[in-house]
Amino acid sequence: MPQLPPEPWRWDAVDMARAIRLRAISAREATQSVLARCAEVNPTINAVVEVLAEEALSAADAADTALARGEACGPLHGVPVTTKINVDQKGVATSNGCVPLRTLVAKEDSAVVGNLRRAGAILFGRTNTPALSMRWFTENDLHGRTLNPWSAGHTPGGSSGGAAAAVAAGIGPIAHGNDLGGSVRYPAYACGVAGIRPSFGRIPAYNPTATAERPISAQLMSAQGPLARSVRDLRLALSVMAEGDARDPWWMPAPLTGAPPSRPIRVALCPDPMGGGVHPAVREAVERAGHILARAGYAVEETAPPDFPGTVADWEAFSRTEGRIALAEGFAKLGDDGAQQTFTAMMARAPELDLAAWAATAARRTARQRAWGAFLAQYPILLLPVSLEPPFPQGLDLAGTQAFDSVFRAQAPMLAAPLLGIPGVSVPTGIADGLPMGVQVMAARWREDLALDAAELIEAASPMGTPIAPRGATAA
Repeated sequence: MPQLPPEPWRWDAVDMARAIRLRAISAREATQSVLARCAEVNPTINAVVEVLAEEALSAADAADTALARGEACGPLHGVPVTTKINVDQKGVATSNGCVPLRTLVAKEDSAVVGNLRRAGAILFGRTNTPALSMRWFTENDLHGRTLNPWSAGHTPGGSSGGAAAAVAAGIGPIAHGNDLGGSVRYPAYACGVAGIRPSFGRIPAYNPTATAERPISAQLMSAQGPLARSVRDLRLALSVMAEGDARDPWWMPAPLTGAPPSRPIRVALCPDPMGGGVHPAVREAVERAGHILARAGYAVEETAPPDFPGTVADWEAFSRTEGRIALAEGFAKLGDDGAQQTFTAMMARAPELDLAAWAATAARRTARQRAWGAFLAQYPILLLPVSLEPPFPQGLDLAGTQAFDSVFRAQAPMLAAPLLGIPGVSVPTGIADGLPMGVQVMAARWREDLALDAAELIEAASPMGTPIAPRGATAA
């Protein structure tokens, strides 16, 4: 075993799982350490809104007993992991941050939670999200506001803000999240950790408590994915989460590793994908990441993928047209003021399409996938911002139409991947003015391996010093 810090909560999942398998530490000791860290720092940041200490310790004891009997161990055997409050976990509420849903207790696990449990993970806590998971900020009337461990005055991101804040502060090495418009990648960016939104169909998704199927745009563009403090933990979590589930007909048994690309691997460097300007710190981060990859032998060239602005516009038109039909009643009945204001603002800026125009947008998605597929065959790695701006001040999206539009514009780099069904990795690159900075690494569908390889090189040259002690005021 390598020399590790004395407190197990500081370890990453790879080291913790290995230590447990080798009996250097018990699953109970690992879980107790993480629970103690949660008790110490979570009151400051409000990242974990339901702590399942008794259940987690019981599961840890069972994991230790199984190991003592010589039973087969899963890849995450004994490792404490959090799940987001918008996915079903047997015996706890799937509240999605909504007061009316606080009693919606799941009778069985969702697909991704079941995969984590079968891999041996110890599910010790549920992380916060904005009501109905539709903001890049994390607060709701049921559980309150989550703070960014780096700065209480700035968003931890959303909607997986609780997940990212927990990982950054040392409350578990891996957190579950999900991403329709950046909800894994943006919180990872804002909190200085790593996160991956995998290819469409890579990780199965199904919530047994759902009373109706999701809109088709959400089915095609939403993805489950992990957040962690290291890229190697993303690999481990992805391999576990990607196990199949018959309840998700979109899931595909695609290999996690593809054929080696031609060398040198070409990288498309795109610091300003929308062509309308980018914050200097963001541009510097992307260019620095490009230099890191160039030093590692990649062939880096500044160029843009096919019609990035048009791809973003189609994400908005495709999803928001259905949103007006399928989501309005739910936001009116279940959403708090912040969720309702955000929904109204999103609908106000999105085009209203009739059926023919919406169908044409859906059909054009295939043409865009074809064009991007050709581009990513030529440039297997696309390096670009996560957001065009540093992490936002808390509540900026509710500060009026102009403020909301500025937030939405900044998040455009994250919207192409969901429409196209391709993977995107958010990896930190350092600190700018006291806030985390990072970049997004994209690749062709099913080539998470290439994106993670590049992200790991960027990570190695950009140590962040997480887990960190939370800074700033106590969460409400």
